[in-house]
Amino acid sequence: MIIKDYHLSIGGQQVPTEETIPVFNKYTGEVLTHVAKAEKQHVYNAITVAQKCFKQDQLTAFQRYQILLKASELFQERREEFEITLVREVGKTIKDAKGELDRTIETLRLSAEEAKRITGEMIPLQAVEGADNRLGFTIRVPKGVIGAITPFNYPLLLAIHKIAPALASGNTVVVKPAPNTPVTTFQLVELFEEAGLPKGYVNVVNGGAEVGEWLLQDERIAMYSFTGSAGVGRYIKEKSGMRPVTLELGNNSPNIIHFDADLDQAAKLTASRSFNNAGQACISVQRLYVHNSVLDDFTEKYLSYVQQLKVGNPEEPDTDIGPMINEKEAIRVEQWVNEAISEGAVALTPILREGSLFYPAVLTQTTPNMKVVCQEVFAPVVAIIPYEDILEALESANQSDYGLQAGIFTRDLALALKAVKVLEYGGVIVNDVSTYRNDMMPYGGVKNSGIGKEGPRYTIEEMTDEKMVVINL
Repeated sequence: MIIKDYHLSIGGQQVPTEETIPVFNKYTGEVLTHVAKAEKQHVYNAITVAQKCFKQDQLTAFQRYQILLKASELFQERREEFEITLVREVGKTIKDAKGELDRTIETLRLSAEEAKRITGEMIPLQAVEGADNRLGFTIRVPKGVIGAITPFNYPLLLAIHKIAPALASGNTVVVKPAPNTPVTTFQLVELFEEAGLPKGYVNVVNGGAEVGEWLLQDERIAMYSFTGSAGVGRYIKEKSGMRPVTLELGNNSPNIIHFDADLDQAAKLTASRSFNNAGQACISVQRLYVHNSVLDDFTEKYLSYVQQLKVGNPEEPDTDIGPMINEKEAIRVEQWVNEAISEGAVALTPILREGSLFYPAVLTQTTPNMKVVCQEVFAPVVAIIPYEDILEALESANQSDYGLQAGIFTRDLALALKAVKVLEYGGVIVNDVSTYRNDMMPYGGVKNSGIGKEGPRYTIEEMTDEKMVVINL
């Protein structure tokens, strides 16, 4: 498949630029395409168009529903085209790309339905003496232009998680995709317009950190939605001033395997979700806390599943783990793992890197201060950590700057509910892995994992303002 070169998308027009950015096939290293690199004036123009479209918006809620539903149908019809683009520009396996398309289509459908359900509430003003003749209720109104900054690991799905709810609630969007995986973003804008979205409602400005900075500097953007690193998220929050932000940041997900867990289930699920997308997911399994009494049994089962995983060409249908986003990241991970081993960690799998391919690394005898434990590794690396007392495991799981999602495997309902209360995470998954995400649920973390929630209904709440209405009868 030949991917055409892409210009910026501003007001439905293809805008060429002096500079372009090459996009590489993450497995072969070949150049897939070239994408325009925005300058400051392009960013200004994109925001101008988006603001004009917002102020002149005449789409009804039902029309938004129709457009989003039609987009989901078009994605279904052309899913193979998007899947192969994800495989090549991200390095995803065919299996992971299919999963991303499934979730993208579902998120569009959910957002379409939510477009018809945006409501306020009645306020019982009569509860206050002297207000018997007052009628009070709230409505929700769109904020305006949404600045969306998306990551490389799920460039299609996470763009949809920002764009679709924004459109459903009557906002317009200027989106900056990750510069190394921008192609699907340009393709989805074309698809939206084919689905009936007026030109200019979604605009794409591509480039590096400087483009994000220009977006931050423009006061016409009403809200920022960012998915990426904690460091960048903190910077956005500091620079956004009084404007709201939604930040979906990192994690180093803990998963607890208690002695009463179904070990076959726990081993299979944790092994299958430790390394999908080459471990490049905010909620990938990273820390496995396993009770001493089942440590050997679980580890044996876990490794038996890991050893079956195939690493290699992501275009081959039986490949389970493809390349990381680039060789630089694979080298970083190799260094982190070797550093841990030099400090006393033991590798239960061969430590092997081939260019940007990094084979699954399972470590034991780690310590809490090792990078592979205390930081977000964002790679196919897992540490198995034994514990004796469940309170010890819960405390260790909480010893993190992050707090996105955690998992616990146990048959004890009381223990599961205790863990839900004690674990300092935005989501706690019982008898499944931290990686579980249903796209309709409220998804977001605490601590350095971010601010706000995603999931169409919850994103719409973030992207709208509640306005109080009082009528004196």
